[in-house]
Amino acid sequence: MSTDTTPQNNWTLTPIKKPAGDWIRWVLPILLFMLALGAWEAFVRIREIPHYILPAPSLIAVTLWQNLGSLMTSWLFTMKITFWALFLAVTGGVLLAMLFALNKWVEISLFPFAIVLQVTPIVAIAPLILIFIDSTTAALLLCAWIVAFFPILSNTVIGLRSADHNLRDLFTLYRANRWQTLRHLLIPSAMPYFIAGLKVAGGLSLIGAVVAEFTAGAAGKETGLASRILEASFRTEIPKMFAALVLVSLTGIAIYLIFNLVGKLVLGHWHESEVKTDR
Repeated sequence: MSTDTTPQNNWTLTPIKKPAGDWIRWVLPILLFMLALGAWEAFVRIREIPHYILPAPSLIAVTLWQNLGSLMTSWLFTMKITFWALFLAVTGGVLLAMLFALNKWVEISLFPFAIVLQVTPIVAIAPLILIFIDSTTAALLLCAWIVAFFPILSNTVIGLRSADHNLRDLFTLYRANRWQTLRHLLIPSAMPYFIAGLKVAGGLSLIGAVVAEFTAGAAGKETGLASRILEASFRTEIPKMFAALVLVSLTGIAIYLIFNLVGKLVLGHWHESEVKTDR
């Protein structure tokens, strides 16, 4: 008679429960936002606060719909300034950062000027820009560019410096030239930092465009949402002022979400900041 002394494994593998879907990340903020709007609506109605002091969200939504045509015209102008400023900031910031990475003497010479542009309040220099530049649109564009330029430059420079030194030595060992090192090592290392700077610069370009127009006090057809806000405040049309503010806020949120999606598409398949895990 033979006996089987092989231990029997009676346990079975249980599948690991996957975390809740990404929909929770969307539902919870939206739910809290709706609750905040409901509380705002109830507070205004219960306290009977006049609309020229604090309009209810429902009145703001109605005003936004009624003035959507004129507000969208101003919105398009603001978007033109915002994205042109962002485009110039990205182009100039990336090119200058790569020049800094290739030549340290250029960085030592020019980086202090970039810091001066960053630390100088745009409200303080906007009137000077408006004096020296005849075109109001060009002046607004320059103001928005100044605000958005430094985050791109600074983050990209830090990213280019963050490349592993061992890999740098390896590229030197294989006699890679500066362009090969920049293309195959420095740029991939800098990409996460550049995306982070892009998210910041996108919002700052919008802020710069709005603040510059506030400082300019521009009026007329070729004006943005800041002018609509100023006009509404002068005429005590507070619901219309809030409607323009809501449009600015929604635009800022949309810009952030767009660049957040760009970050996921560019970094999602290889960088730890965007790779999805089970935790």
